[in-house]
Amino acid sequence: MPADYYEALGVARDASSDDIKKAFRRLARELHPDANPDSPEAEARFKEVALAYEVLSNPERRERYDRFGPEGVGPVGDANFGGLGDLFDAFFGGGFGGGSRGPSGPPRGSDLEVVVDLDLEQAVFGTQAPISVRTAVTCDVCDGSGAAEGTRPVTCHECNGSGQVRRVRQSILGQMVTAGPCARCGGMGEVIAAPCERCRGEGRLIEERTYQVDVPAGVDNGSTLRLTGRGAVGPRRGAAGDLYVHVRVRAHDRFTRDGLDLVCELPVAFTQAALGAHLTIDTLDGTEDLVLPAGTQSGRVFKLRGRGVPHLGGRSRGDVLVRVRVETPTRLSREEEDLLRQLAEERGEDVAPAETGLFSKIRSAFK
Repeated sequence: MPADYYEALGVARDASSDDIKKAFRRLARELHPDANPDSPEAEARFKEVALAYEVLSNPERRERYDRFGPEGVGPVGDANFGGLGDLFDAFFGGGFGGGSRGPSGPPRGSDLEVVVDLDLEQAVFGTQAPISVRTAVTCDVCDGSGAAEGTRPVTCHECNGSGQVRRVRQSILGQMVTAGPCARCGGMGEVIAAPCERCRGEGRLIEERTYQVDVPAGVDNGSTLRLTGRGAVGPRRGAAGDLYVHVRVRAHDRFTRDGLDLVCELPVAFTQAALGAHLTIDTLDGTEDLVLPAGTQSGRVFKLRGRGVPHLGGRSRGDVLVRVRVETPTRLSREEEDLLRQLAEERGEDVAPAETGLFSKIRSAFK
């Protein structure tokens, strides 16, 4: 018997009935013998908690306990006290007399995963892509029932079609009722006397299936599309799972993706960068004009608005970002070199002297 019932539950003496109930449910989950099968200490503590709750959950007994102590509440430990239902609710999700279980019958089929490879254009504008997957499909002979032609499943007499069997066992609190899958029908609620020869009673077959996946515009590498009900069907007309399609986008020869923007690099001659130029850019939408102002520096970024990746489910699009790369010529003719030297002289810029003589001729021969 606990020295103090309030202390056993870990509540104050002025605790409300709800506080007492919450404390009991928390401790019941922690100390229940089913959760501590090899702990005599937990079992003894559980008995103390149950005894304290039996007294404090009853307003009359609690009043007598507060006035006279344990001796004033009379015999305890054998009554069918009202908190027992809370204990079952804490462990089994239902009220006194047994817990709840998921619905009986055929289980849902498995979810499946597959990868689809796309070009950047397909990811940007959307497409229909074929995918193949090996999956469970409904047997075409028994139509998913699992029973041979001319027969049908019969209700399991062990569970009366519920798929569950309730079991009663004795515990320190009296009878405890639990529910579990029926061993005879495997939780299906039905038994097949004559299985279908094609699917051997499963109601499903493994086959290769091809689907057309609607890929929305704007998907990115690593995106996942969910096709509801396109996964494996469950046994004996069980619901189908889902099919998850993981998107993988191939690298593009010109563009890289940055969020909703497409980034490309534009090589230009140093004369175009210095003097300006009117250029054309190939985008995924077609050819676009780009005016390169005089004095453009290498690394400058120009933006073509609305030519990038669409928002998923939206109308707006990102941009194309064109990064300029000024190219320096590596081989010059004599006339080009003379012109550049004249330009350097005009601008007052120091440059390397012109190479003359035999050494210059030999090095030029190996270029």
